[in-house]
Amino acid sequence: DCHQYTNRSCEECLKNVTCLWCVNSGRCMEYPVQRVLPPADLCELRSARWGVCWVNFEALIIAMSVVGGTILIMLGVCCCCCKKKSKKQVSEVPDKDDEKAAREWEKRRVRQEERRAEMKSRHDEIRRKYGTV
Repeated sequence: DCHQYTNRSCEECLKNVTCLWCVNSGRCMEYPVQRVLPPADLCELRSARWGVCWVNFEALIIAMSVVGGTILIMLGVCCCCCKKKSKKQVSEVPDKDDEKAAREWEKRRVRQEERRAEMKSRHDEIRRKYGTV
């Protein structure tokens, strides 16, 4: 029971993690778990202590928000960098494949031209043989 630590010290009160210490009134009370933040009529945020005595609840919330925001920004930057890097790697691979495909296409084109030339010469020979030139 947190109320037994009222008018004692903050350290004694906060040994129990379910307790909230109010500096202004010197009261130790149960943390109102049904609410995220303790209501102002119970204890003002700048007077409330929870977890540790040397940081008020207001500063704790601000510090946690800054740290959380920094982590989110860092994750966002890392995701963007990784996405760009993976796109760059993906775009490099098709270049090699494209070069290989272009070389193969050029070889096929040359072979096809050679076959066309052979066919043309055969047709010309047949035409000369039968006198249709």
